[in-house]
Amino acid sequence: MTTSTTDLHLAEDFPAASTEQWRGLVDKALKGADFEKRLVTRTADGIKINPLYTRGDALQSAVNTVPGFAPFTRGTKPVRDGLGWDIRTFHSETDPKALNAAIMEDLVGGVTSVALQVGGNGLPIAKEAFALALDEVLLDVCPIVLVAQENFFDAALALNAEWDARGIKAADRQGSFGADPLGTLAMSGRLSEPVETALARAVALMNATEASPRVQVMTADGVVAHVAGASEAQELAFMLSALVAYLRAAEHGGIPPAKALPKINVALAADIDEFATIAKLRAARRLIWRVADASGAGDAASAVKLNCPTSYRIMAKRDPWTNILRTTIACAGAALGGADAIVVLPFTFALGKPDAFARRVARNIQIVCQEESNLGRVNDPAGGSWYVENLTEDIAKKAWEIFQDIEARGGLLAALQSGYIQETIAATAEARAKSIATVRQELTGVNAFPLLGDDGVHAEPWSAPSPPTAKAAIEVAPLKPHRLGEAFEALRDAADAHGGYKVFLASMGEIAEHNVRTTWTKNYLAAGGITALVSDGYKTSEDAVEAFRKSGADAACICSSDAVNATLAEPVAKALKAAGAKFVLMAGRPGEKESALKTAGVDQFLFAGADAVATLKGLQQKLA
Repeated sequence: MTTSTTDLHLAEDFPAASTEQWRGLVDKALKGADFEKRLVTRTADGIKINPLYTRGDALQSAVNTVPGFAPFTRGTKPVRDGLGWDIRTFHSETDPKALNAAIMEDLVGGVTSVALQVGGNGLPIAKEAFALALDEVLLDVCPIVLVAQENFFDAALALNAEWDARGIKAADRQGSFGADPLGTLAMSGRLSEPVETALARAVALMNATEASPRVQVMTADGVVAHVAGASEAQELAFMLSALVAYLRAAEHGGIPPAKALPKINVALAADIDEFATIAKLRAARRLIWRVADASGAGDAASAVKLNCPTSYRIMAKRDPWTNILRTTIACAGAALGGADAIVVLPFTFALGKPDAFARRVARNIQIVCQEESNLGRVNDPAGGSWYVENLTEDIAKKAWEIFQDIEARGGLLAALQSGYIQETIAATAEARAKSIATVRQELTGVNAFPLLGDDGVHAEPWSAPSPPTAKAAIEVAPLKPHRLGEAFEALRDAADAHGGYKVFLASMGEIAEHNVRTTWTKNYLAAGGITALVSDGYKTSEDAVEAFRKSGADAACICSSDAVNATLAEPVAKALKAAGAKFVLMAGRPGEKESALKTAGVDQFLFAGADAVATLKGLQQKLA
């Protein structure tokens, strides 16, 4: 007979641990180092992330809250529908037949809705083009989402014509027209018609689709700010300001907020920071409710759909296989945060037009998350986490603060015209770029563990966008999208154009003594397209010099532990210079021996925390 585990109370014989005890042990391990500097981090918004959260950090406002009830932080429904979210794919293709083939392949492969780039480098705005592209697509089952920028009105008419031609009843139509005049203005820097005219067109479409409850007309898109470098709170504030502007336009056109909200969806990016993504989506629902409640339509906030593409700025061109890891994490964050629809960008998206394999991988990431990992089965699984609840609260407060600032400046349009939005986002992007350049923020395959040589991935480059033909009615400084790894990719491109660079590593001592710095130096140089010639190590300066002469390199880097460097670095540097090394580096901080090492022949020191982009660019120039 066995004892039931429900009768076991294993913790009763142990005294309860306290936060003070934990802190005492931490301080002992830190050996005098500053707790805040070593263990407390801050987000791009300055929000503090503590290393430990306990019951004492529980928010009273989050206690006993459940999904499906205002303020909808935990979800807009008591139970998530089906498998949790809509698996969406994005297509940008000018050939309607080729587009149709790709769409059908995606639908057969598990996709449940389709987003189409329309106009420009996307699907032509013509009834015939829509008919060909959507041939055999079950339009009463599959939502069609349009990404048409300034062409949203004509694109909506073309889609409506196809629905009419198929005999799809108004109540059965599903999709979004994606009208987002303010987002388009922010991204492109121009509109060919006044903002008021574009908003009036969108409101007209709201009225025209009143009998189609599953058709959204407008999109309050925070992704526009995200790809330009915005923080979580800045992205939310941008979205919220657009949402308020669109509600005002609808009300001006005779549509009250309670009816306008279901016609507007929200777009936010799913980033590499999984918990930040979860908290951002939770905060978004709360903020949308707050705006709706202030408008007298609080319950209507539950009808606003949350659409999440994986972040474009996290995508890398070099070793793009690592993008699969990034987009998987981003997709999981969006799923756990309660997104209504997710678009996973194919891993070659930064390189060019995705092929069938890249689209298949993107589909399968969602299918694995949804059907094998069951991430959509539980509504708000992060709810109740002291860390996530606090992060949600802090992001929401910061976003509301920024939103109020934008509104005090006259709203989103005025803030774009004054340059306030552009300047604040640029400041955040610059701070993040510095963090990446100094490798405080690691990007796998970019500034951490980069792969030199051909990664075997090729894609048809995207076509250059056609210049606008219509005269601008309004212009602002655009929010230009950029990717996080661009500075390092520029270094790799420069190295390839030169034919490559190489540095001999004079790894001194046993493997156990030099391996850490040898590995660090190899990866550090590779981030700039510089090949490190590695070995198991050398015991004497003579051995290192002989290997250096055989390597054919012009530059060398001394790599070992501080203890070994204390005795061997100076003689090795002298010997390398005597052997013809034009440039001698040393991995590690020189400390008190800096002057002696420079006298011995060390030209430059490589160490963590320095601006790697500037350092590697300088090295390329010296090695050229």
